[in-house]
Amino acid sequence: MKTNPGRFFEDYRLGEVIAHAVPRTLSGGERAMYHALYPARHALYSSDEFARASGLKAAPMDDLIAFHTVFGKTVPDISLNAVANLGYAEGRWLKPVWPGDTLRSESQVIGLKENSNGKSGVVYVRTRGLNQSGEVVLEYVRWVMVRKRDLAAPAPDTALPDLAGAVAAADLILPDGIDFTGYDFTLAGEPHRWGDYAVGEKIDHVDGVTVEEAEHMLATRLWQNTAKVHFDATNREDGRRLIYGGHVISLARALSFNGLANAQVIVALNAGAHANPCFSGDTVRAWSEVLDKAETEAPGVGAIRLRLVAVKHGAPEFALKGADGKYLPEVLLDLDYWALMPV
Repeated sequence: MKTNPGRFFEDYRLGEVIAHAVPRTLSGGERAMYHALYPARHALYSSDEFARASGLKAAPMDDLIAFHTVFGKTVPDISLNAVANLGYAEGRWLKPVWPGDTLRSESQVIGLKENSNGKSGVVYVRTRGLNQSGEVVLEYVRWVMVRKRDLAAPAPDTALPDLAGAVAAADLILPDGIDFTGYDFTLAGEPHRWGDYAVGEKIDHVDGVTVEEAEHMLATRLWQNTAKVHFDATNREDGRRLIYGGHVISLARALSFNGLANAQVIVALNAGAHANPCFSGDTVRAWSEVLDKAETEAPGVGAIRLRLVAVKHGAPEFALKGADGKYLPEVLLDLDYWALMPV
C-alpha cells in the first residue's frame, strides 16, 4: 500500500520524535496572501522602513505566518484524523523568520490519554520549527483529539505533561536589535503606548469579519494543512467543513489592530483553546483583556500579556464562561499571549 491514511490514536508512542515532511521556503508571496486573507496591518510586518527604524534589518514575516507554516507541516502526522485541535501552551517565537527562509518541523509526543468513550484519545506534542540553518525559530505544545482506527486496540497508559500556565516574562526572547525609542506612532496607526494600558482593562475591537468557505479553504491550503475536517464535507456527521482554528486566530489578531495597533510582535503563546467550532457564515468579532505587563531590556520596548477572545455574531459582551464553567456557545477562541509594545 503506497497511500497513507494518516496516524490514528493507537499509532502514537510516548517519547517518539516525528520529523515532518516537506520543508517550506517562504517569500513575499506568503506575506501578500496573508495580508489579503486577513485585515493584517501591523506596521512592523508591513514596512521595511518601519522595521529598520525599529532596529531590524527589514520587515520579518508576520509571526503567525511562521506559526501557520510550522503547524501545517505537522498536520499529516498529528491531526490528519483529528476530531478537533484542543489547545496550546508554552509557545515561544525564538528568532524572526525572513523572506527566503526555509522552515521545517519536528514534534515529540509528550502525552497520551484515551477518552472514556474508547473511540478517540488526546495526543500531546511539543513542536519545533527550524530554519535552513537548523536554528529553532518557534516552539509550542498543542494537544489534539484523534480518532482510533481500531476501537478494540488497547489504551496506552495515561501520561499527561506538566505544562506551565504561562511563559514567564523573563523567558521571553526578543528579536535581536529591536529598539522602539524612535517609534513613529502616527505611521503605526494609534497613539497608545505600553504605559497607557492597565492590567484588567478590556478592549472591544469593534469590527467583524464574516467567514467565507472559499477564503478559509484557500488559507488552509496556503499553509499546506491537509486535515480532513477542513475540506471533506463527508468527514463530519453534520456535513459541514470545520474552519481551521488558526484561521480564527489570524482573524482575531488582525481585528485587534483597532485598539492594539502598537502590540507589534507576538513573542509567546501562553495558552489557547478553540472553545467552539467555527463554520462558514459565522461573523467573527474580538475583544482583548490586559492580563499582565513587564519591562524588557530592549530600549523603548515593553511586554504586554493579552487575552484575545474571538466570538461569533453579536457584539462582544466580555463574557467567557457560564455558571457551569463551560465556554459560552458564542465563544470561538480564548488565546493568551505576550506581545511587544513601545513604552
